[in-house]
Amino acid sequence: MAARNKASGKRATGVHQPIATVVGVVFLLVGIAGFIPGITTNYDMLELAGHESGAELLGIFEVSVLHNVVHLLFGVAGLALARSESTAVAYLLGGGLIYLLLFVYGLIVDMDSAANFVPVNDADNWLHLALGIGMLALGFVPGRSRSRSDTNRTTTAPGGRDRPADADRDPKQVGRAHGDSGRPGREDLSDRQRRQGRGRS
Repeated sequence: MAARNKASGKRATGVHQPIATVVGVVFLLVGIAGFIPGITTNYDMLELAGHESGAELLGIFEVSVLHNVVHLLFGVAGLALARSESTAVAYLLGGGLIYLLLFVYGLIVDMDSAANFVPVNDADNWLHLALGIGMLALGFVPGRSRSRSDTNRTTTAPGGRDRPADADRDPKQVGRAHGDSGRPGREDLSDRQRRQGRGRS
């Protein structure tokens, strides 16, 4: 099992962690934009919740205070869960499922009824479908931990002690990898010559 890179002192970064971070930042920006007049049209019609809210983000997506807060919470959750690979994957997969459920909710709810409390319109529904599929796809991307340096990696021995990754390699191969020719030194040659001289005498 690969251990933490002691030379760099930094944890390996998983593939899904930066993805979850980017998704979280996007949700935060969308949530903030929902409270900015101009970016959100009919801002004076922004309601706490319900289909009576006439505000539209970018003039397309129906929003309310509740809708904007949901985006902000998704953003905060993305940044918080991006700290580890396993939670980043859980965020992407869980968020994808939630948005697919919102898509189904938007299809079956009467948009002019009190049940449309988020609220959503047709544009929101298609956006939620795209978000659900996109987050699930990103969550299923094959992951592999990456460390800053591959030269000083260590492995964990059966006794729980760390040892260099090249401990199991042939000493001659290790020597060549570090610039050592693997030939005997001068002291070894001189000792061998002495022994040969004694044998002749």
